[in-house]
Amino acid sequence: MPVSPTLAGRVFHPTNYLVGREKIRDFARAIRSSNPLHVDVDAARAAGFADVVAPTTFTSVMQGKAILTMLDTPGIGLTPSRVVHGSEKIEHHRPIVAGDDLATTLTITDVTERAGSEFLTAVFEIRDASGASVATITSTLLHRGEDA
Repeated sequence: MPVSPTLAGRVFHPTNYLVGREKIRDFARAIRSSNPLHVDVDAARAAGFADVVAPTTFTSVMQGKAILTMLDTPGIGLTPSRVVHGSEKIEHHRPIVAGDDLATTLTITDVTERAGSEFLTAVFEIRDASGASVATITSTLLHRGEDA
């Protein structure tokens, strides 16, 4: 089944994520960060933060949840095993810290077809509980065609 042409312009229901201190620490260890702001509460507070600070790529955790929501939506025509991540641009508006209650809204802004595959431009808007923007991510997702 090809990607639905109605996917361009589609806004998916926000996914929520409560940022935990141990999740930040685990993520920092996984990417081998040595920055004490990611693991040491006292260091983060001394630097003016309420708690440990997530590495900038921690936004991938929120993106992942939003993508799963999209992939679980009936009738969109995406086969999960054929979706690969392409380019990405992250614009941070403020650091993510432990205790943040975040909501991520995924919008597909464009779908184009090339060489039997679809390229989706996806914008992820991450907002905190007050509604303030925390980060905006623009990504390209490739949905490989049957013969690609």
